[in-house]
Amino acid sequence: MVGQSRKWMILIATTCIQAFAGTNFDFSSYSSTLKSVLGISQLQLNYLSVASDMGKAFGWCSGVSLMCLPLWVVLFMAAFLGVFGYGVQWLVIKQVITLPYFLVFVLCLVAGCSICWFNTVCFVLCIRNFPTNRALALSLTIGFNGVSAALYTLIANAINPDDETLYLFLNALVPLLASSLALVPILRQPPLQLLSTDTTGRDSFVFFVLNVLAVFTGLYLLLLNSLSSKASRARILLGGALILLLLPLCLPGIVCGRSWARRTVHTPAFCLEGPTFSSFDPDDFDQLHKELIGNDRNNNSSSVNPFSETNKEGLFGMIMEKGRLTVLGEEHPARLLVRRLDFWLYYVAYFCGGTIGLVYSNNLGQIAQSLGYYSQISAIVTLYSSFSFFGRLLSAAPDFMREYVFTANCVYSVYKLASTSPAIVRLFACKLPLLKFDNLCRYILRTRDKLDFARTGWLAIAVVPTPIAFFLLAASGGEAALLASTAMIGLSSGFIFAAAVSITSELFGPNSVSVNHNILITNIPIGSFLYGLLAALVYDSNVKSSNQENLLEEAMVCMGRDCYQQTFIWWGCISLLGLISSLLLFLRTRLAYYGYQRNRGRTQVS
Repeated sequence: MVGQSRKWMILIATTCIQAFAGTNFDFSSYSSTLKSVLGISQLQLNYLSVASDMGKAFGWCSGVSLMCLPLWVVLFMAAFLGVFGYGVQWLVIKQVITLPYFLVFVLCLVAGCSICWFNTVCFVLCIRNFPTNRALALSLTIGFNGVSAALYTLIANAINPDDETLYLFLNALVPLLASSLALVPILRQPPLQLLSTDTTGRDSFVFFVLNVLAVFTGLYLLLLNSLSSKASRARILLGGALILLLLPLCLPGIVCGRSWARRTVHTPAFCLEGPTFSSFDPDDFDQLHKELIGNDRNNNSSSVNPFSETNKEGLFGMIMEKGRLTVLGEEHPARLLVRRLDFWLYYVAYFCGGTIGLVYSNNLGQIAQSLGYYSQISAIVTLYSSFSFFGRLLSAAPDFMREYVFTANCVYSVYKLASTSPAIVRLFACKLPLLKFDNLCRYILRTRDKLDFARTGWLAIAVVPTPIAFFLLAASGGEAALLASTAMIGLSSGFIFAAAVSITSELFGPNSVSVNHNILITNIPIGSFLYGLLAALVYDSNVKSSNQENLLEEAMVCMGRDCYQQTFIWWGCISLLGLISSLLLFLRTRLAYYGYQRNRGRTQVS
């Protein structure tokens, strides 16, 4: 019981760390000020953004450190990297000290490393303490990383709404404070223990409650953040946000209380001697399940494998069949990984889908400024942050759909109970005829495999809003188009970021995920450089060719739709490539997911 409460404390501590560790998402809030203080061009500012993302290329260092050092030591190493990287930048932007451009670049690189180290620590904590529900734990904690910008906006407005340099100071200090508060639960981690089916089911329900609370937190920050322009109101809203973040602290007490009540409270009225919700005949269930899906499997056998012998001719058939994954969870060392076509399809989908959304968020400050919405930069950054948060939470949808499939088993057991107990028969006769109950049960069982959709299919769906958003921005420079596109890109990229860890684990092995995922995210600094370079070149060319060349403390500022219109068109075409790649990945891997689902279904029945 104590171990169960401790693991939930670990989850809450991890959530708090992630909520304040997403310091790269508020870059747009102070980038214009940093650009003017340093007197640099948009291209040079883009290089600073790339330096922050390059920190992810050194993520393997945190994994190696965890092999040699205690987890809490690595956590504080991440915190002090952030203190140094952001703290010295704050002194530069406050003009307390003066540094050459190259050293500022190095500071951005160090600050980016701290984010990656925080993420690695949180991933390890979730995987260690929730081996059965690790996908739910990862999506929840990674989700709160997306709300960091909204929280930092509230804190900055609560202190001084007119001081944009506060963001760097907060980026340096707040993660260190959050790490200090999380130290006690991390030091008191429970030992690994095998969980019963009942405990796993209760954990899934708790995750559902936590996700509902997280959605409420995101709506709170999204809808009320616009009211935080005054310090007094911002302080009240910040207090409410902190209460929502700390509300799950009640969870360990509830878990312990329920366990104690189950062991000590014995009420005969609720003790059924005979069939219960979990005491049904597996053979009957297996027979019914085979009866319901057998015909579909025979009738649609050709649709299960659409790339049969007749379709293997030609380039497309070769792409679909050559070296495709047939089994999920098979371990792939790095040398085997880079020879997999499935990995490179996945890499391109991430590179052209999620990474391009991150680069868009880094350029939000200049985009809003060029379109004439400079005073609304904080609100637009908060909008992106909030929808990125919702996208990360949505990445848990496949796992909750599996819980719906599990409900099918429960429905069938209720049906068996109702059909064998005269008292239950009389109870259901007045409200729900057994015939309708039987039909409901059969319908859920018939659709159980259809509901268990491949996670790579969800990835393809998540990429869809990104090209739509970029083409909308290219077609219109209005405020409504900017807000709608920012929301769509945040939702899409947030889903991809959160789902990527689970997809990497499923496709290429859970034991190799720490190495393989760091190989995958090497596309982030590459994309940040290439996409940012494209945007900066278009931006600077429009500054030099237009009559609207302005000098803002020695920094060139471009105004008008032309500053980013060509960039949006290019980004939209690139994200279409990511959509095509994700669709090919889904088509190549869905048979592996189908086989995994079938095997898991047989295991659950047995």
